[in-house]
Amino acid sequence: QVQLVESGGGLVQAGGSLRLSCAASGRGFVVGLMAWYRQAPGTQRQFVAAITGGGITNYADSVKGRFTISRDKDKNTVYLQMTNLKLDDTSVYYCEYTDVFGSVYWGQGTQVTVSS
Repeated sequence: QVQLVESGGGLVQAGGSLRLSCAASGRGFVVGLMAWYRQAPGTQRQFVAAITGGGITNYADSVKGRFTISRDKDKNTVYLQMTNLKLDDTSVYYCEYTDVFGSVYWGQGTQVTVSS
């Protein structure tokens, strides 16, 4: 079983920055594909960014050039550095992990609110 705990969300003004963290733990966790998703009220959860065990990254077009995903393998932690935040970035951000068997795990989410 794998547990994911997100942190780092909060209230920030448009144009500001935040860094989210996702700490993974549990016997089933090995370094692999991890991703960030977000979900605003009344909308479907949408992909934000992903990073493979080898460090290859992928981003949604809406965040390219503004968000950076990275990981610290020693700490089993993935980060999402968000810069130049926009009002539309307001969402609950979720960390996701896919294990070697294809099972998907989610964190509890962390709220990011961007104000004008």
